[in-house]
Amino acid sequence: MTGTARFSWKAFWRGTAGVVALMVIWETFARSGIFSAALAPPLASIAISLWRMLLDGTMPQHALYTLGRVVLGIALSCTIAIPLGMLMGRVRAVERFFLPPVSVLMPIPSLAWVPLFILWFGIGNTATILVVIYAATFPMVYNVWTGVRSVNPLWLRAAAAMGANRRALFRKVVLPAALPFVITGLRLSFGRAWIAVVGGELLASPVWGLGKVIFDAKEFLNADVMIAALIVIGAVGLLCERVVFQALEHATVARWGMVAAAKR
Repeated sequence: MTGTARFSWKAFWRGTAGVVALMVIWETFARSGIFSAALAPPLASIAISLWRMLLDGTMPQHALYTLGRVVLGIALSCTIAIPLGMLMGRVRAVERFFLPPVSVLMPIPSLAWVPLFILWFGIGNTATILVVIYAATFPMVYNVWTGVRSVNPLWLRAAAAMGANRRALFRKVVLPAALPFVITGLRLSFGRAWIAVVGGELLASPVWGLGKVIFDAKEFLNADVMIAALIVIGAVGLLCERVVFQALEHATVARWGMVAAAKR
């Protein structure tokens, strides 16, 4: 067995042990009598509710709607954030103009905009997707801006000395050098967007979505359904983080030698 395989199995069993410990803690809490079983359901009740919603297809459909909003919101935010971050990194006047408003808007929680978006656009998809766009845009802007500014000036001078024009400099030097920061920004944007979309669905009340599941379950005191939805939210987020973005990172920046694998 190779070292990579041993490392993967070791990480798997450590993660499994953490999940099992969390389940034991929850089961102990649920059976402690601090809250009734309706408010703190045992694992068996949660598993039954989750299995029922998986079998009838409602939970996968809710998850797909939530994931679709995140993907659409991130795609739209990239069309704004990547060109803006590139311009801020390359043109000092653009940087001076946009950096103050970006610095002011970034610390504002995305969920704070939901009531205003609802007033403007009503409840439903539009307000929720706008929350995702807001949450995802600023990490991408900052990372792209940082990546462009971190390009080694020697590379630019060497390329210019060999006759590269501004377009070639951008395409052949700036963009490849900034790409690891773009990938990092995409990863951070997904994390913020995944948090924002559930909050947006809770408040903006679209017809489908994991946040909608939690909101409806709260109205009927179905704590087992709420926790089942939380488990799906965590599982989908973990799957995207560990499978999609980790594979993307390994296929690009790790292969290029720009990051080192952490020893665990």
